[in-house]
Amino acid sequence: MNEDRLERDFLPLLVQSENPLLVQSENPLQLLETQSMYKPVTASKQFVEGILSGMAAIIYDQDAFLLDVIFPASRTVAESETETVIIGPHEAFTEQAYTNLSLIRKRVRSSHLKVLKLAVGEVTKSDVYVLYIKDIANPRFVKDVIERIQDVEIDAIHDTNMLIQCIDDHPRSVFSQFLTTERPDTIASKLVSGRVVCLMDGSPTAFSAPSSFFEFFSSSDDYYQRWSIGTATLLLRFQALIITLVLTALYVSVTSFHYEMIPENLILTLTESRSKVPFPPIFEALLMETTIELLREAGARLPTKIGQTIGIVGGIVIGQAAVQAGLTSNILIIAVASSAIASFVIPNYVMSASFRLLRFLLIILAGLWGNLGLAIGMAWIVIHLSGLTSIGTSYLSPIAPFEPYDWRDVFLRAPFSMLGRRPSQARSKNKSKLKMRR
Repeated sequence: MNEDRLERDFLPLLVQSENPLLVQSENPLQLLETQSMYKPVTASKQFVEGILSGMAAIIYDQDAFLLDVIFPASRTVAESETETVIIGPHEAFTEQAYTNLSLIRKRVRSSHLKVLKLAVGEVTKSDVYVLYIKDIANPRFVKDVIERIQDVEIDAIHDTNMLIQCIDDHPRSVFSQFLTTERPDTIASKLVSGRVVCLMDGSPTAFSAPSSFFEFFSSSDDYYQRWSIGTATLLLRFQALIITLVLTALYVSVTSFHYEMIPENLILTLTESRSKVPFPPIFEALLMETTIELLREAGARLPTKIGQTIGIVGGIVIGQAAVQAGLTSNILIIAVASSAIASFVIPNYVMSASFRLLRFLLIILAGLWGNLGLAIGMAWIVIHLSGLTSIGTSYLSPIAPFEPYDWRDVFLRAPFSMLGRRPSQARSKNKSKLKMRR
């Protein structure tokens, strides 16, 4: 609470009766009507909501005012811990909505940037801010997002990641249909590309819509580096996707049903490594993957310095002990470790967690039916992704629908001179965003 404002602006009107301004008026509060910081209130519901929001209530005779003295404690702007970059801005959102809005305004200094304030939560009445750039964002998307938020009937929502689960097109899917981020520069780029953005007071995360599956593999680093380096890094992330999803399941499939796929020089090493393992490959893989997930979760919940030590030492000690005890093979340890490392390459934590979960499904299918089960699992994932939408647009854009022009900013990071149009998924009437003169 900002007590200085009360003491400086309001209390003198009551205690200094010799003030000539007060003598001219029978009701001292009539003087407040000329000051914008004092908000006259006529409805009791509005009065109660203002008090619950932290505003000071001023009542004199039959007049009532609300004075904005809200000064919530908040942390300073710091670097994002989940979306770190090597080159580029290091600012991240905080839990204070006004601070987050100022970070966006600093990057998008346009009078066309519109901010709409909504409330969600029957009990908490959390403030939600919908942002878009007029004449760039598609009005249908803006209307759709606003209506979805207004239709949410829930007692409490404390974070943006809770809100998007209530407005998803497919809430039962393991994949998030809204891109979430803690970086103001990412949100600014989404606004310029024609997306609709939402912030929530009390949450350091914002989301943009519509979103495609391939956006989750893009990072701000890609645009702050040379286009060739950004393209190579982007292709590396797609390779990491295949490794983290398939490698362990492929090991189970090959060692269980398809020994003919193993090279002759490797089959002797693999046979010797598995000779002391009493479990079938599927149980061996599930055991080690579960152990890796336990170490990952323990490292995330412990203090930073201790968590890093637990992750490194625990992985080495448990892995080596498991091999010596005959519970697993050396090659599986390599496969599981490679899958775990590849999952960290995916820049979006939500998408990375989704693929870690699907990895267990593929391991089970590969252990039951070999390569056929692996193929069935991969086909189901592709079919499921093809059926997803983000506020009515295709989740696999620009593959379906086929938009080859957008590929240069999805599977590649082409030079800026080749990125002159906004994404087709945004369906913006103003498609041009770049005009190079040289």
